[in-house]
Amino acid sequence: MTEGQNRDQAGRLILFTTLWLTLFVLSVKISAAWATRSLSLMAESLHTLIVSFSTLMSLLKMTVHNYPIGRSVYGHGKRETAIVFLLVAFLGFAGLNVWGLSGQQLLTAIQGESLTFPVRVSLPLIQLLGVVVGTSLCLALVALYKGKVLNNSALRFNGRQLLKDVWLTLLVLGGLVGVWWGLIWLDVVIAILVVLLVAGSCWQVVSWQLPLLVQQTAIAPEILAQIAHQVGGVTHCYQIQSRGIVGRLVYIQMHLIIHPEFAGVTSPIVERIKGMIEERYGPVQVTFYIDDLSEWTHLNQSNFKREVNGQNGQTNYEL
Repeated sequence: MTEGQNRDQAGRLILFTTLWLTLFVLSVKISAAWATRSLSLMAESLHTLIVSFSTLMSLLKMTVHNYPIGRSVYGHGKRETAIVFLLVAFLGFAGLNVWGLSGQQLLTAIQGESLTFPVRVSLPLIQLLGVVVGTSLCLALVALYKGKVLNNSALRFNGRQLLKDVWLTLLVLGGLVGVWWGLIWLDVVIAILVVLLVAGSCWQVVSWQLPLLVQQTAIAPEILAQIAHQVGGVTHCYQIQSRGIVGRLVYIQMHLIIHPEFAGVTSPIVERIKGMIEERYGPVQVTFYIDDLSEWTHLNQSNFKREVNGQNGQTNYEL
């Protein structure tokens, strides 16, 4: 296994572990919110749901090489796109309900009446949320550090979302401590604020993931073919696909025919092509299928495949 494959596997392992731990944290928050009737904690649980969804989408994106060339050049499809819109609809419905209940609770508190759903805060609850904050903070720091070491944009983005979730949990925790001290209105005020912040986070996650979900060509195939033909040794370039958003991350796949005289320097050739594309269009992740000329002529299928990951600059070989 090459260094590039090790980096990809490490990134997938981190995201997979983060996903399950985040789902566990989400279940703890929902259970605690239901037991304590805390609207602010329920609103914050919506943000944790967004983080879990973003982690899942990033994990699917990093499994791109496990999909065949005919399906797509990235791990998303129509099903995942539909899930995005369902999630947005659910968050909108749940957020409006939490916001409405918070408004009613706030009016009741201002009028000096007893709350319809009084918050029940206890020391074990505060300690439990403290453990949750510590767990989420560790996940965020690991994701940010590994994202920098592995030069992985998905890990860095996931780490920033986790870190934001930590700050929101600390805000809710502070509000619950205030309720414990007798400031009963603090929970509903924080709930209203958190719902607004959740809406902003939802938009940020969707704006990051949605360009990777829409199946549209990011770079014209003829332009990529022209760039490839500028490199000596390339005799033919075909079956070019590209998805993503230019300037953020673009996934590219292309088949190449290398002149037999350059067979020993195929790796530098594909790395140079990748570098020229990256210099012009920003971060890219490119998969090159190097076809044998005689095999392509008679059978039109690959004899071997070499992959170049544009994020970390490593060359992976899958013979």
